[in-house]
Amino acid sequence: MPELPEVETVRRSLEPNLLNKTITEVKVFLPKLIKIPSGDAEAFGRILTGRKFKAIKRRGKYLLLYLEPDWVLVIHLRMTGRLLYIEKPVPVEKHTHFIFCLDDGNELRFHDVRQFGLIYLVQEKDLETIEGLKTMGPEPLSEDFTLECLKNSIKGKKQRAKVFLLDQRCVAGIGNIYADEILFQAGIHPDRRVDTLRDDEKEALWRAIKDRLQAGVDHRGTSIKDYVDGFGQAGSFQNQLQVYGKYGEPCPRCGTIIQRTKSGGRTTSFCPRCQKIR
Repeated sequence: MPELPEVETVRRSLEPNLLNKTITEVKVFLPKLIKIPSGDAEAFGRILTGRKFKAIKRRGKYLLLYLEPDWVLVIHLRMTGRLLYIEKPVPVEKHTHFIFCLDDGNELRFHDVRQFGLIYLVQEKDLETIEGLKTMGPEPLSEDFTLECLKNSIKGKKQRAKVFLLDQRCVAGIGNIYADEILFQAGIHPDRRVDTLRDDEKEALWRAIKDRLQAGVDHRGTSIKDYVDGFGQAGSFQNQLQVYGKYGEPCPRCGTIIQRTKSGGRTTSFCPRCQKIR
């Protein structure tokens, strides 16, 4: 699933090509992905047609495409979603479920093999009617995400560290890949309860969150299976991974064999020596 660095990379790749472009036609091939207005392809297309993109933003793993005067097209890519800017003529690929025709003759296409993506069309004032946005925690790459902010997120929680990082209500945008990398850098076992972390460990976790996510953005995301940017280009952070997907290989720090466990129902890789449970 695309996480914060991947969605941010998609946003950055699309922004210069969508700003001030107008949607001239909307083609919907899989209405069930429209959550608001629920499954209503006719209303969805009618509202969008003729509207101009005025800003492309991100919140956690959500893309927010702002349209004049006050509408927002919200897209969650989920497991296999791709949002692609296509310079015509290019044949329409299988699993393309939405095509937004633009006034420059090109198209924005939403492609999703597993059909888990989520699409909402709401007015700006109604953004918080989308449950995932309403309850989302702080943006970890923002200036507001201070060490004190992380401590406040941890306060009162008894979650395991991996579960805490995956909880979008605690910190926005982190998924399985970056959670493993963050915990390895911070030296924290994925099953360590966050309420047992010392102040120095909380600081290490805070620094690792910022560092690993920023590195992911700098390398334009992690391309292992489905993820590509808005032009279909792969990222390169997969070449920087230390523990994720490295089960059975030696730890890059100490040489101990990386182990695998389940944490919060998610497959988790960690070094038993560098990340002791304590």
